[in-house]
Amino acid sequence: MDTLVIATRVSDLALWQAYHIKDRIEKSFPEIKVQLNKIVSNGDKVLDKPLALIGGKGHFTKELEDAMLRGEAHIAVHSLKDVPTYIPKGLELASVTQRQDQSDVFLSHKYENLESLPQGAVVGTTSLRRRMQLLQQRPDLKVKDLRGNVNTRLRKLSEGQYDAIILAYIGLKRLDLLKDIPHTQKLSLDMMIPPMGQAALGIEIVSKNKKLREIAISLNDPNTFICTKIEREFISKIGAGCSAPVACNAVVDGENIVFRTMIGYPNGTNIMQEVMTCNIFKGRGLGAQMAKKMIDNGAMDLLKRAEESAFKDEMPQRL
Repeated sequence: MDTLVIATRVSDLALWQAYHIKDRIEKSFPEIKVQLNKIVSNGDKVLDKPLALIGGKGHFTKELEDAMLRGEAHIAVHSLKDVPTYIPKGLELASVTQRQDQSDVFLSHKYENLESLPQGAVVGTTSLRRRMQLLQQRPDLKVKDLRGNVNTRLRKLSEGQYDAIILAYIGLKRLDLLKDIPHTQKLSLDMMIPPMGQAALGIEIVSKNKKLREIAISLNDPNTFICTKIEREFISKIGAGCSAPVACNAVVDGENIVFRTMIGYPNGTNIMQEVMTCNIFKGRGLGAQMAKKMIDNGAMDLLKRAEESAFKDEMPQRL
């Protein structure tokens, strides 16, 4: 193989990620020339509706996967949180890069932190997971939907459409966008549990290609792969889609894996939380075990009711 083609979305963050992987591959395999196939995904085109209403996270990956299946790219670089648990036949999620800072971050031009927001303050987020946890802690706040790329969201904040917004920390850090925000507060994982796969990159390849597998494995971080596999297994078993407020996070703590999950209503009520811990060498199946435990406690009925209420009048106002 002389040339390798990476399929990538065209957002600033996606391109940062693709060029980062390109540099790593070229450093490890200097005989290979890496090119980018830049693709506008449907998720990048439709910016005026919540993700769940346009088909979910697959709208960030489908066009890239189609290009790979047509032979127009060898691998795709994804934000792992955007990758559905179902991978099309002919492709495989071969590796996951080392996870970076998973925190969400509070941003405001007016208020120093989440605690200082006055009653009725307007907070922007599209994520039902964030909305659930935010309103669990501060039911007095007013949450409004927030779509658009990162720069568009930050512009809406600076224009005063919101008192504050909440975004993923790592994307802003990678694009060096935090320096222009007067007030930032990184939210601890205890305050805001992340989604499946947050802050890790998924490397998807065309199946049955030994060279591609070798390249992908060179990018893999074993601990991150284990933790994100647990998270993805849990999401798959409970069947949670984009219209379900669900948080799940597995971390390595010494010789153990600690797995925390949360399901609830978008308005921050009817919360179900669980924590499971096991030895890192016995983590296989932990996602399925957690799913069974929560299902036995009524998670499926809770999810059904949460999804039914997700985009009714009580949900965030559309901007």
